[in-house]
Amino acid sequence: MYKVIVFAGTTEGYGLCRFLGENQIPVLGCVATEYGAKSLQEGEFLHVRAGRLTRPEMEELLKRERPQLVLDATHPYAAEVTENIRTACSNTEISCIRVLRNDSEHQQAVYVESTEAAVRYLKETEGKVLLTTGSKELKAFTEIPDYQKRIFARVLSLPSVIEACRELGFEGKNLIAMQGPFSEEMNRAMLRQYDCRYLVTKDSGKAGGFPEKIQAAISCGAVPVIIGRPSGDTGISPGACRRMLAEKFGFTYKPHVTLLGIGMGSRETLTIQGKEAVEKADLIIGARRMADAVRLSHQDVFYEYRSSEIAQYIAEHPEYERIVIALSGDVGFYSGAKKLLDLLGTDTEVICGISSVVYFMAKISLSWEDAKIVSAHGKTCNLVSLIRNHKKVFAILGTADGTARLARKLTSYGMGDVLLYVGENLSYKNEKIFVKKACELTEYQGDALSVVCAYNDQAEPLLSTHGLADETFIRGKAPMTKAEIRMVSLGKLKLKKDSVCYDVGAGTGSVSVEMALRAYEGRVYAVEKKEDALGLLQENRQKFALDHMEIVAGTAPEALEELPAPTHAFIGGSSGNLKEIVRLLLKKNPQVRMVINCITLETVGEAMECIRELEGKDASVSWETEVVQLAVSRSKSVGRYHMMMGENPIYVITIHAHK
Repeated sequence: MYKVIVFAGTTEGYGLCRFLGENQIPVLGCVATEYGAKSLQEGEFLHVRAGRLTRPEMEELLKRERPQLVLDATHPYAAEVTENIRTACSNTEISCIRVLRNDSEHQQAVYVESTEAAVRYLKETEGKVLLTTGSKELKAFTEIPDYQKRIFARVLSLPSVIEACRELGFEGKNLIAMQGPFSEEMNRAMLRQYDCRYLVTKDSGKAGGFPEKIQAAISCGAVPVIIGRPSGDTGISPGACRRMLAEKFGFTYKPHVTLLGIGMGSRETLTIQGKEAVEKADLIIGARRMADAVRLSHQDVFYEYRSSEIAQYIAEHPEYERIVIALSGDVGFYSGAKKLLDLLGTDTEVICGISSVVYFMAKISLSWEDAKIVSAHGKTCNLVSLIRNHKKVFAILGTADGTARLARKLTSYGMGDVLLYVGENLSYKNEKIFVKKACELTEYQGDALSVVCAYNDQAEPLLSTHGLADETFIRGKAPMTKAEIRMVSLGKLKLKKDSVCYDVGAGTGSVSVEMALRAYEGRVYAVEKKEDALGLLQENRQKFALDHMEIVAGTAPEALEELPAPTHAFIGGSSGNLKEIVRLLLKKNPQVRMVINCITLETVGEAMECIRELEGKDASVSWETEVVQLAVSRSKSVGRYHMMMGENPIYVITIHAHK
């Protein structure tokens, strides 16, 4: 026994049959022809009956099967069939729902009520006509004067159809025998090939290629002549029908969802695979700019970029069978695709697009495989340091003054000669691409939709390890942690590229500088109380172009109170406040990693007392503690001899808590 019988004379009807079968609802799909039967594949829950039925035969079928519901998804112009289905259902007291394709309205189009009305209209016009209504009503158009030269009829490539057309006088180039539906590009090509001023069509909906016909006609300057549907034919859309079926039979429907990288934003940068996905979609989701860039006029749209809201909307709208979520550029390049996949599931289709870096670097004729690629859109990004250490840096900006702000910073750090390639509104009609020195762009006001490639032929590659030579730093009378001690201390600190670091008692700033060079996506706070040392810190910050290194004047722990919580802290000088500093660091982040340098035995004793206090405080916490003593000697020339001169021994103490 079938729960649903679908009279499926359209692609939408076939889709509803498959929809029910896939969700294990027994369904009988009734099609008029063997061709229609080939469009459906039978399965456990889906059976197909081919052949036209009279009204009495329909009633007999309904009495025998007693379905809960009948869906009339026959062709919009099959008025007689629709009336027979409605009457048969009424006589057998079975609920019937008419399923219709969505109507479309176009201001450029001429709407007529019937084929005869279309003929009357065309008689009063001049110019060639592309006729796409098929062969059944072709005879009516022979009343148009000089129709054999003026009309180009597109019909099915069946021998019987072609012969019937020839008998009416349509042959040669005026008879186009092809199987549709056709893409917008194909329709445009035909209109231009035959120099047609009019395109005649019925509103056959998305499945019949109607949107592609209209779009092509409008883009070619041809007038669409649309033969309207029979009056009084009302029903629900296929989408609304799917929602109703899911509710009626109590199943959860999972649509086909595609995450689509749309390229730069114009349709020209959409891949062929992407265009096909869009053309098949019932719903387009995305931020307004992305969604509007790809959606077709007949498609529903939901403007949203937040992943959780998108997932919720899809869950609440089972009427959509195929959904495309439009994402800018490429789905793997600073995209929201990862979070969406976590929410929607790994069975979600992913289609890549053209990323802004690929497009822009091609436009400026530079390779990108050796470029440092980052995004400064909506996030803190230390571009200045990256540009100092890399010959090419590509960055997504995202603000109108982004280029000017970067140019001012580069200029202030002595890098005003760095070339900035700027790209705005990539792929759009108002695309703008140019190159200037940073010092020439300090007041530039551009577009928020922008990218930049900084080219610095004076870039100084970053060392792969810690250990800048002591002579590299600007030095004064302030104390400085020497290279060997600095290398071991920073090695114990185990910094990451996005670490938030404190250098307490920063002195000259040698540790702060090396922290900042490693944590180039993070933040470094150099805390110092002495005036002469603060000046040296500023000079070294300027020399190494460390825009993400902030100098904090004051004494710890008070100077640390308002700073963001650290992930790592180096304590080179504590002014007798070591315990208080350690307590504050742990209060800010119980899992902060600390490295302490001690010269005096008193400081070592204070540090060990801190460790004993911490280890006995919470039994659930495992403490990593380590004490290393370093004794470094350097050679000194004495005549023709070299003598080793010892430095003060240093204790390097590491403290880190593990839950």
